Amino acid sequence: MPDGALPVLDVRGLKTVFRTRGGDIHAVNNVSFDLRPGELLGVVGESGSGKSVTMMSLMGLLPSPPADVQAGEVLFDGADLLNCSDEHLRSVRGAGIGFIFQDPMTSLNPVFTVGFQIMEPLRKHMGMDKAQAKARAQQLLELVGIPDAGRRLKDYPHQFSGGMRQRVMIAIALACDPKVLIADEPTTALDVTIQAQIIELVRELRTKLGMAIVWITHDLGVVAGIADRVMVMYGGQIVEQGPVKAVLGNPQHPYTRALLKTVPSVRGERAAKLNVIEGQPPIMKAEPTACPFMPRCTEAMARCARQNPPRIPVGGGHDVACFWDPASGGERHV
Repeated sequence: MPDGALPVLDVRGLKTVFRTRGGDIHAVNNVSFDLRPGELLGVVGESGSGKSVTMMSLMGLLPSPPADVQAGEVLFDGADLLNCSDEHLRSVRGAGIGFIFQDPMTSLNPVFTVGFQIMEPLRKHMGMDKAQAKARAQQLLELVGIPDAGRRLKDYPHQFSGGMRQRVMIAIALACDPKVLIADEPTTALDVTIQAQIIELVRELRTKLGMAIVWITHDLGVVAGIADRVMVMYGGQIVEQGPVKAVLGNPQHPYTRALLKTVPSVRGERAAKLNVIEGQPPIMKAEPTACPFMPRCTEAMARCARQNPPRIPVGGGHDVACFWDPASGGERHV
């Protein structure tokens, strides 16, 4: 990642609310982050922490209603994606920002061949004719490691294994050479062997193509192996972010520390006891005025109930939204 490079994606003050019969759910609360050219940003947190909703909000992929993106800016290529025309947003999807979804079986259309589904964005966004798009589609399948690519363009999604379908999804996401690739837990539905293959594939493609990547996951082991920077989310907000070695090597937030303790490990002949985080993630029925992690936090103090902590710099591009200081064991001076 070039030093001092301008962000390829800059998100500021993003807020998203879901209007439901049971009341409003504040799913994304004042989220701000940027992404540099060639950088891989890992986004981690429990289910319901706001990871996927944040990324789908900035892409305009949430159904409205019930979703309502209430505030924020998403700056990409000089335009605010939250205040641009539908036509411009459609041109960005796929062409400027590629998106890989969790489940390739439901993301791919079962009635069209994979060749058609790869060729469609090439013809729409890149202006290719059918022959050009077909040749490029074959190159893309070869790039993502699908053997006999020319013949397999004629096959349908059900004729591919789960891992191969995910490779097809990656090929579609890469078709128009996007500057940013967002991968939403792309290995969750796959067995561990195929997960490792997909992770290695993305690592190789990043090196070859130089694109910036946002990798959404609940697996801290994956983040440790591939990310430059990590963003920890809880209650629809960022509670800690920074270089991956700093955050995982010296976590400053009690939630990050708790997540790291839940990673399974094997010591000696018997597996160590699996740690869990007591309690449940919050249902955000209001914009937080206190720390959302406080009810589950072993380090909570009186101030946490009165104020939602701001993100506090702790050095080296590392910041944390927490009043507790692990170095002193007491309150952080801010």
